[in-house]
Amino acid sequence: MEFQPWINRWSLVPDGDPFATPVTNSHLLPVRLGGVAAMLKIAGNAHEVQGGEVMAWWNGGGAARVIHHEAGAVLMARALGTRSLMDMVAGGQDEAATEIICHVVSQLHEPRPTTPPTMPALVDRFGRQAERARNIGGVVAGAFKQVNALLAEPRDEAVLHGDVHHGNILDFGDHGWLAIDPQAVRGERAYDYANILKNPDRSAATAKGRLQQQVEFIAQASGFETRRLLQWSLCHAALSACWSIEDGQDPALAMEVAEIATAALED
Repeated sequence: MEFQPWINRWSLVPDGDPFATPVTNSHLLPVRLGGVAAMLKIAGNAHEVQGGEVMAWWNGGGAARVIHHEAGAVLMARALGTRSLMDMVAGGQDEAATEIICHVVSQLHEPRPTTPPTMPALVDRFGRQAERARNIGGVVAGAFKQVNALLAEPRDEAVLHGDVHHGNILDFGDHGWLAIDPQAVRGERAYDYANILKNPDRSAATAKGRLQQQVEFIAQASGFETRRLLQWSLCHAALSACWSIEDGQDPALAMEVAEIATAALED
């Protein structure tokens, strides 16, 4: 990936080794701008380009501050804090990590005075996988029947991050915890909390009673109904299973979370 045009354009100094994201194939390079630590990101696909535009629109409210963005290139603040939400969960602080995520998401969902960039709707995200879900059958097909009911009567719509998980909310030191790498989509706000329940790893996500406990905690933190959150958790897990199969990856974790959410809804 050729970073040099952007290094020249924005007067940047490389400050580390380049790396790429495994799924989206975006390319990143730690840099400095006037001595200040930043991250240069070159989007790997159209969704990543939209994500950069939404990051700029958020203007630092719950997300890393964007310094420059142009033609799929984004220069943003770099996270230098040493804390990790994944480490917090591993250290027995699951609810504390979830509380941080909920706070960040609530900031992202706050209204802005300007019109947001163009982005796909949540209904399109699910619609593109509807046929695959039917072919998979079982809990995935059953979940997509609930999707239709949820999307038919959406509540409290907003610009969503679309990929909220423990690895996409980083420690920015004095600036607190902030989100990165959105897959921007517009839809019901409750959806943005669903992916918390499938993360940060299989051990946590499938621990006995964990999903139900986390749903109750998220409901208290966010103000959403417990059942609505469970429904979105089921639907997102089913969608994740479809994505995994589409990408040639193992859908086992997503399927297991979908089974747990289904059982919780039937209680």
